[in-house]
Amino acid sequence: MDLLLLIACSECSRRGTRLLDSALIDFTYLVVAVLFILCFTKLSHPRTAVQGNLLGATAMILAVLVTLTNPAVISSLSDIWPVLVGGIALGAIIGGALALRVKMTAIPQMVALLNGFGGGTSVLVAGAAFIDSTDRGLQLTVATTLSGVIGGITFWGSLVAFDKLQEWLLPSNPIHFPGQQSLNCFLGLVVLALAATIIVEPSVTWPYLALVGVASVLGILLTIPIGGADMPVAIALLNSYSGLAGAATGFALNNNALVIAGSLVGASGIILSQIMCRAMNRSLVNVLTGAIGSGSETSQADEIYTGKVKSTSAEEVAMLFDAARRVVIVPGYGLAVSQAQHAVRDFADLLTAQGIEVEFAIHPVAGRMPGHMNVLLAEADVSYDSLKDMDEANPTLSQTDIAIVIGANDVVNPLARTDPSSPIAGMPILDVDKARTVVVIKRSLSPGFAGISNPLFTLDKTLMLFGDGKQKVLDLISAVKETNH
Repeated sequence: MDLLLLIACSECSRRGTRLLDSALIDFTYLVVAVLFILCFTKLSHPRTAVQGNLLGATAMILAVLVTLTNPAVISSLSDIWPVLVGGIALGAIIGGALALRVKMTAIPQMVALLNGFGGGTSVLVAGAAFIDSTDRGLQLTVATTLSGVIGGITFWGSLVAFDKLQEWLLPSNPIHFPGQQSLNCFLGLVVLALAATIIVEPSVTWPYLALVGVASVLGILLTIPIGGADMPVAIALLNSYSGLAGAATGFALNNNALVIAGSLVGASGIILSQIMCRAMNRSLVNVLTGAIGSGSETSQADEIYTGKVKSTSAEEVAMLFDAARRVVIVPGYGLAVSQAQHAVRDFADLLTAQGIEVEFAIHPVAGRMPGHMNVLLAEADVSYDSLKDMDEANPTLSQTDIAIVIGANDVVNPLARTDPSSPIAGMPILDVDKARTVVVIKRSLSPGFAGISNPLFTLDKTLMLFGDGKQKVLDLISAVKETNH
């Protein structure tokens, strides 16, 4: 959630003679906080997510309007209105352009970027309040220190996450160097020393600037070891950091709405990170140290799979549906890359019209961010009732006639169950290999983010349909229609 406007305006709302009664302003902020809570409640399910977004937007607009009625703002409008209007207009243009132009596959990068903006804004606003204050009490000092540490880590860590996903400067693979953990520990001690200096000597400003600088370097070093396989967890964690930084800034500004909203974001991000780690059967420390994602077996794919993989065609697969009564579709990142969600919906509708039961099995970490597949399929108007999470889907996969895997890899890799030495050992997976027939739609035999081979591709029951996900689904639709004729 973007708290930029609320953070930037809330400092003014506490100063000067008020046009609105103090109690009324506090009550309005309470209403804003309640709306944010309702927003998060609605966002927990795709069916009500749109309502949640509207509630969040309403809360933000209400907070801004209340702030603008403050006499301190009104009296300064003649001086600041160009900056105020220009900032709102620029933010609206950039936000609107991103919302319209950014592809669904790039949403994780956008989320990482917005997390960074939230953290960076908290650093600037809390720092400005600290520097401008003539009475640097304990609450302001501690809150500003926390905002500087968390916000600095969040801003630069999010930029690194963005670039690792976009692959402009940094590779998606984990980056390690000798003494990395020791350096991180040393920088952590420096941060603690600077934080103690700020609290003991709040009249001095330079330690805060140094604190932000060291925290920024630490944010970069903490994020570069995280590989592409773990990016969903990294995004959720950085989202949590941005919320915590916002909450700390709320304490610095004595703004209850910001404290509550930031706490909600922080708590939800931490909870989601834990859910992601549980879904991969890994600890958060293991994720943050970049244990998997090196892609070390990419070059060995031909050697591993040669002579063991059965390639097929859309026409051959179409004939399988004549005797099928139950089909489960497993979406993965490849579905997002090919933008195949609408074609998949049409394919599911076609099978359903023929009396075949069709469901979608969603793994918690499929794609590049939590809920990636759910959002894609919801965008294509796929029925929410047909979307089954891993715990719901697994018990019925053994009674499934055909499991169709579209662009998924690690989340259906049986090595998680059979090979204790595998990087994904113990990770809960979708039991696709238990279906009677498996059809894998994939561009090539390249590994997933974990960089390991997938024995699912070599099973006797598995047929590989190579090519672009969207095009192959469209080919299947045509083939099924022709078979029925």
